[in-house]
Amino acid sequence: MNSQPGGRALVVLAHPRSDSVTARSADLVHRKLKAAQYEVDLLDLHAEGFDPRMTTADEPDWADREKTYSPEVRAHIARVDAADVIVVVFPVWWFSLPAILKGWIDRVWNYGFAYGRSEPRLAGKRMLWLGLAGGSSAGYAEAGLAEMMDVQLRVGISNFCGIEDADFVLVHDLETANAEQVLVDVEDKAERFLGR
Repeated sequence: MNSQPGGRALVVLAHPRSDSVTARSADLVHRKLKAAQYEVDLLDLHAEGFDPRMTTADEPDWADREKTYSPEVRAHIARVDAADVIVVVFPVWWFSLPAILKGWIDRVWNYGFAYGRSEPRLAGKRMLWLGLAGGSSAGYAEAGLAEMMDVQLRVGISNFCGIEDADFVLVHDLETANAEQVLVDVEDKAERFLGR
């Protein structure tokens, strides 16, 4: 773990089942952060009933970067803003984010907050995208899927929003590995990120 632990962390979970390997992975990350003396905010998008659909209240207004978004979105913005470290744990569906997580990015990481300012508000934070994939590492590499997702998430979202210290990692073989093997891989990847 990091030699200077502590701070605030936001763990975002995007899976509908609380008994899934994805949920167990988020719980593992949560415990690792707590052990490193982080104050952890666990945001379970499904359990909290987050609505991923864009509304006119949360649609960006390119003429007004000070727009006041909906109360739900403002509450989520405060949680992102408070975090020093953000870890997003999600299943890879169709080689991308689940709809609820994409909607969270669309609605919460909005113009005037996450981007659209000369000094990025999210600069200085650290971020880990932790995707759990059914396919093999070799299969993803052959098709260039991991690189595609890395550019989309680490570069297209994190870096674009001012988070330079961002990483994207995949845990593979959920279709063939047992849950305990997957959790060992998740723990290793989380520790590597947190220990940098």
